[in-house]
Amino acid sequence: MRLRLTAAQVASLAQLAEAAYPREACALMVGREHGDGMIEVAEIVAGDNVATSPEREFEFDPAIHIALLRRLRESHAMERLIGHWHSHPNGRAEPSAQDAAMANDPALVWLISAVADGKAGAPRAFECNPDGGFTPLPLEITEQDS
Repeated sequence: MRLRLTAAQVASLAQLAEAAYPREACALMVGREHGDGMIEVAEIVAGDNVATSPEREFEFDPAIHIALLRRLRESHAMERLIGHWHSHPNGRAEPSAQDAAMANDPALVWLISAVADGKAGAPRAFECNPDGGFTPLPLEITEQDS
């Protein structure tokens, strides 16, 4: 399995991460899976981090999450919720113990960006294993939509 984003989407995530710093930023990713194992991000839906400790964890705004799921269901589109993204302020672009505790759907991709001193780095992608661990996914960044 591989994850594909555009350079514009990566830039958008970096802006979200830097604007939220020193809090974690979060977004949902909508897209489609191709038969060759490629998961392509079609849309990034930003939302507020409503966690009680947003400097150390994220909780995506449930009202936006539910509205997105409703929109996808009612549109009968080929796209579906494929995963979520969040930032790690002054942390690493890899799943934390808190992330592992929150991982409850192995069908969703995790995309994480580290933010060092207010500057976002390149995101890294992971799939959630049934045992609660994570496996890195290759990330492909294109210049434009395919």
